[in-house]
Amino acid sequence: MAGIQVIKRDGSWQAYDKNKIAAIINRATEGFDLDNTPLEEALAAFVKNGISTQELMSFLILTALSLTSIENPDWKNVAGRLKLFDLYKKAALLRNCNHSYNKLYNYPAFLRQMWKSGCYDTGWQSKYSSEELVKAAEFLRPEYDLVYDYAGLNLLIKRYLCEYNDQIAELPQEMFLTIALLIEQNEKPEKRLAQVKDTYEKLANRKISLATPLLMNLRRPHGNLSSCFITAMDDNRESIFYVIDQVSAISKFGGGVGVNISRVRCKGARIKGIKNSSGGVIPWIRIINDTAVAVNQQGKRKGAVTVSLDMWHMDIEDFLQLRTENGDQRMKAYDIFPQVVVPDLFMKKVEADEDWLVVDPSEVRTKYHVELGDLWGEAFNRVYEQLYLDAQFGKLEMFKFVSAKELLKKVMRSQIETGMPYIAFKDTLNKYNPNKHDGVIVGTNLCTESHSNVKPTKFAAERIEKGKIIREVSDGLVHVCNLVSINLANVDSDAELESTCQTSVRILDNAIDFTEVPILEGRQHNLRYRTIGVGAMGLADHLAKHNIPYLNSADYVDDLFEKMAIYNIRASISLAKEKGTFEAYHGSDWQQGIIMGKRQLWFNANSKYKEAWNNIFKDLQKYGIRNSQISAIAPNTSSSLIQGCSASVLPVYSKFFVETHGKGSIPNCPPFIKDKFWFYQENRNINQKVVIEVMSRINKWIDTGISIELMYNLNRNIRARDIYETIMEAWKKDIKTLYYTRTIQKDGSASEKSECVSCAG
Repeated sequence: MAGIQVIKRDGSWQAYDKNKIAAIINRATEGFDLDNTPLEEALAAFVKNGISTQELMSFLILTALSLTSIENPDWKNVAGRLKLFDLYKKAALLRNCNHSYNKLYNYPAFLRQMWKSGCYDTGWQSKYSSEELVKAAEFLRPEYDLVYDYAGLNLLIKRYLCEYNDQIAELPQEMFLTIALLIEQNEKPEKRLAQVKDTYEKLANRKISLATPLLMNLRRPHGNLSSCFITAMDDNRESIFYVIDQVSAISKFGGGVGVNISRVRCKGARIKGIKNSSGGVIPWIRIINDTAVAVNQQGKRKGAVTVSLDMWHMDIEDFLQLRTENGDQRMKAYDIFPQVVVPDLFMKKVEADEDWLVVDPSEVRTKYHVELGDLWGEAFNRVYEQLYLDAQFGKLEMFKFVSAKELLKKVMRSQIETGMPYIAFKDTLNKYNPNKHDGVIVGTNLCTESHSNVKPTKFAAERIEKGKIIREVSDGLVHVCNLVSINLANVDSDAELESTCQTSVRILDNAIDFTEVPILEGRQHNLRYRTIGVGAMGLADHLAKHNIPYLNSADYVDDLFEKMAIYNIRASISLAKEKGTFEAYHGSDWQQGIIMGKRQLWFNANSKYKEAWNNIFKDLQKYGIRNSQISAIAPNTSSSLIQGCSASVLPVYSKFFVETHGKGSIPNCPPFIKDKFWFYQENRNINQKVVIEVMSRINKWIDTGISIELMYNLNRNIRARDIYETIMEAWKKDIKTLYYTRTIQKDGSASEKSECVSCAG
């Protein structure tokens, strides 16, 4: 190596120092039971005169990744640390300082620079005194950076860390501390810094994972913090284009959108009495599709929209063909995520192998003076049975009888071919709706775990004032939800779980008060319902850590999520005691002594922690509750990479897999795979009825929903009947929604999945 010169990042030349490189490698492998020899030997063969130190670091990272295996999974963490050291070097150049921890992490100076450059929102500069910021800087722990593997840190850098002039301007701990300061900014001064420290510690220690809007936007100017939005379209031109504008506004600020389109008249329906005038829902869905593509999520990816349609709508068969490859391309919308809204009555008719009636909502509205899309349960059944009878006697103009079972088969066929439609069981959604006194749930968000009452904005009249058209509108409601996930892989005791739940509820409730929701109807919803979603991730890791195979986990999971429900509800009641209840509390299930659709007697008969629930009912009666909906489990596929755990509450897809993209391959595996290999069970090898059983146990204790992804391995002699029985079982077990359907092909490949980053992250 004598005489070899390398080029430093500032352009200067210096002699290659083998000992310096060895020190970097030793630091990267510290604490891992690894032999550094393969890395050092590979580097020795690679180094040459005139090579840059950046090239050397990139080579070390790629080599560490190539050494990653099930036997030696820690190499991916070594690659993560090397990537971190590379980030430190770049930050040192940008900040013109030494790249040691202490020099890089000068938090007060960093804050001043971020405000000055415009990277950070300046609206909170006066919230904290200089002394408080100096004190907060003491909370910062640079060593927390060392926990990331390559995939996690790479994603953090690419998507979340703030940039200035196309260069990364912040480091991970600066991001987490700033987020903690912002989240707690409106708390009482005497306890605020203690809560900042608590929030920072749980974020930095990867106990809590923030959804993408919170993690990405909280410190940026004009950032939307909410993940999920749902709106509904009325059957008129004003409403249709108003909703399309809502979609563009939400998408612009990074939100995923659900649009219920069931009120819109069907293809061939009358418009102003003229028969066959309507083009149906598909042309409008195509416009929504193109809007989502045109107005992307802050340049990170195209917009993401799920469009939901009720099973009784006459356009349902065309709707099920939206993303299939065959058929008229003018009837396709390949960037939309279709969702079917299914009433119990349909499922009963499937079971009985009876006909199902599909109708035009406009004709029903005109002749029967009811909005079919607003009905559920017995109210829907009564109207539907009357329609069924009237159609048989020719009293309806627009209708069709189809086999209920054949229609469900079309749903299943589309799911196998495209992964969709998602399924929302409408009666179940509304049965457990705590705000059924105030409206109806018409569909779900993009990842199907979040839902509440929505109401289309009504356009009462138009008038012209000073040459401008003024529209008079009544208040609509657009569902909004803020999300976090508790990383169960890193939570080791009931006390820690309770504390993490308390912090999660506080984070989300605080975010409601200062998020800039991009549409008025969303701001109104936030105040009316204060909907939040505390979720979970890393369940497969948590089970493996406790030597519990996923196949045998139902009872353990039942117990775990009951405790989480208790802790979350207690936290929200505590906030209500301090700050008051949500606006629509009076008349809600909560106010009537009903929790998750169940009265106190149910808990006394069916719960494990009866005394805790009795105390909750007592406190609920006394103080009320701050948030009308509290828990929701998102898919969090991408954020689980940052957290270094398995996604959501499903089994792992694979014990070891390699993600291949344009710049190379990234190996990945669960965090405890080396010691707990046999306790990890792969979803592709599990009967999905087992997954449904575990999900039903969790679902008992989740007041909103779960993103339940089903996976069918076609190498295991999967029949159509298996898929049918899984769907039926989900419905019978009161599962509220079914998310993506994935298939493992005969060649071992899995169908692709495109996911909303707002929930997934």
